[in-house]
Amino acid sequence: MNKITMKIDGMMCGMCEAHVSDAIRKAVPSAKKVTASKGRKEAMFLTEEAVDTTRLKAAIDATGYTCLGIESAPYEKKGLFRRG
Repeated sequence: MNKITMKIDGMMCGMCEAHVSDAIRKAVPSAKKVTASKGRKEAMFLTEEAVDTTRLKAAIDATGYTCLGIESAPYEKKGLFRRG
């Protein structure tokens, strides 16, 4: 599982966050737990598949917002009863 974090400029309200989240879901159908924050100027989601960052950036830019960068990092679900 990978956590994708995107820096996005131009979000001003809750509807902006919804537009960005919808664009991510359309560009990456396998995206889970999609969130966008105007305050942090970023969007995040989880996926198990490889992400075409060029296509993802284009999808965000097409909505009128500006994707400033995309980062991918491994993600492990943190359960209540972890061992280790």
